[in-house]
Amino acid sequence: MAAPVTRQVSGCAGPVLTPTGLDTEPGQPLAAAVADLPVLDASGRRVSFGALFRERRAVVVFVRHFLCYVCKEYVEDLAKIPKSFLREADVTLIVIGQSSYHHIEPFCKLTGYSHEIYVDPEREIYKRLGMKRGEEISSSGQSPHIKSNLLSGSLQSLWRAVTGPLFDFQGDPAQQGGTFIFGPGNSIHFVHRDRNRLDHKPINSVLQLVGVQPVNFMSRPTVIHV
Repeated sequence: MAAPVTRQVSGCAGPVLTPTGLDTEPGQPLAAAVADLPVLDASGRRVSFGALFRERRAVVVFVRHFLCYVCKEYVEDLAKIPKSFLREADVTLIVIGQSSYHHIEPFCKLTGYSHEIYVDPEREIYKRLGMKRGEEISSSGQSPHIKSNLLSGSLQSLWRAVTGPLFDFQGDPAQQGGTFIFGPGNSIHFVHRDRNRLDHKPINSVLQLVGVQPVNFMSRPTVIHV
């Protein structure tokens, strides 16, 4: 199978340097200092970030926060990717949030997501990979993955916040996410840093880069997840 296309998609002109000066662009290796940073799984167990893609390529999607309706609906579509599609291409799908690990299990139940998921509660990896805070006002086009409008989506997010055990936005609402393709090892193949909450990459365009067959997001997959 051909190697994934090496490219950058970003709202910024030219290479983006993290605050520590580490180049995190396609074609450059991920710095060991970033690969060694920890993420937490649903039980609170610490795992080094680089271990997630040490053995195979991984599509790594960083989301804003778990109460964001846009992130919820995007992850609901990520959940529709059959595990068999990923196995055939020898690719791992990973979602990383920035809340407490206690929010992972409820978020997975809400979205139906059953692939790998972790959190970076201190947002250190977000910072080191150059993901932005704040909303850049720009046209991101109509996302095929977002069904709610701003008003209804925001009301849903607020309702989930006030009816939860704690009034908790489950992450920094100003933090933007992004989509990366890493591995095997510390190779960086693709970078997309979201400019605003609607700037997610269309999922099938990312799957194409790693040789995963496209998914029909209009309905649930017929493939049985095992």
